[in-house]
Amino acid sequence: MRTALVTGSLIVTSLLAQGPYGSDPLPALLADTGGGSQLITVVAPEPGSTTGRLTWWDRRAGRWYEAGSAEARFGAKGLTEGASRTQGTNTTPAGLYELPYAFGIRPAPAGTQFRYRRVTADSWWCQDNASPAYNRWTEPLPVHCAPGEAEHLVTYEQQYAYALVIGFNYEQPVRGRGAGIFLHVNGKGATAGCVSVPERAMRALLRWADPRRRPHIAIGTGRGALAVTRY
Repeated sequence: MRTALVTGSLIVTSLLAQGPYGSDPLPALLADTGGGSQLITVVAPEPGSTTGRLTWWDRRAGRWYEAGSAEARFGAKGLTEGASRTQGTNTTPAGLYELPYAFGIRPAPAGTQFRYRRVTADSWWCQDNASPAYNRWTEPLPVHCAPGEAEHLVTYEQQYAYALVIGFNYEQPVRGRGAGIFLHVNGKGATAGCVSVPERAMRALLRWADPRRRPHIAIGTGRGALAVTRY
């Protein structure tokens, strides 16, 4: 993995008094946006905040343009640096991540271009640190993944109506760091570590995201020094 320091923070602190981003769009202030021409930024006012703002951006002719925005919810214990996160802490991992694929209980919204996997009664996400399937979709649940250490995806009818996998601890999973971090539809309140948005925003994101443009998601705070770790 590679760590790219952001100037001051995910939002440059000195620009906060001038409005959300000062004279530049937020992605222009980041040291690393993943190299693509689409980006999702998720900003919490403080590390312990459970709500903030999610914005999706398009890069055209060398400049970033806002394509949409929605209120976002985070883990019940706020944000923490992804590189040192501990599983089960109800924290959302700050960092810059790829978006491997989309999934959902409902059919993909018309226009979805991401690979979209439909949830069935046999779909699980393994979070068992002792399992070879740690931090992976499994179908059906393998014997080496304890049911109590896995999410039965179909039971989250509201939250997983539509979702994008956030590539936190995904490519080469570190045991004990965390599993099953998604961008999904709002539930009743704060999440267990995911990022959630209203359903209409999730549908819009799925119609907007184009895998050919290599979208990433950057999660961080608006104050204090923060390193954005890219996996």
